[in-house]
Amino acid sequence: MVDTRTAPYAALLLRVALGVMFLAHGLTKLLVFTLPGTAQFFAKIGVPAWLAYPVTFFEIIAGIMLILGVLPRWVAIISVVQLFVAATVHFGNGWGFSNPGGGWEYPIFLSVAAAVLLLLGDGKFALVKSWRG
Repeated sequence: MVDTRTAPYAALLLRVALGVMFLAHGLTKLLVFTLPGTAQFFAKIGVPAWLAYPVTFFEIIAGIMLILGVLPRWVAIISVVQLFVAATVHFGNGWGFSNPGGGWEYPIFLSVAAAVLLLLGDGKFALVKSWRG
């Protein structure tokens, strides 16, 4: 049984947590590792280097959109895919994210969390709702 009184607040908490995570990851790629450094890392692990740029900007923009509640379910749909693809890079490293090269537990968990947000809805205080339903 879903508590319809508190579910919008649960979605809000999940939305903001995912948004902060995306924003932190994107800004780390941009400001700490730099875009060229992130591109080099992507190339080193077998991902096309040019993908570092759209991934970084997606993470920053998606983070802001989720925190503000701008089309959160649409952001969640794209996030599920982006996070699952990110997880595939780590599949060969085992489960634990603390493994060398990072395992796949964290990106898969985040992918599932984004899927939960997609199913749960935009949440309370969303500025621009995704769709009715």
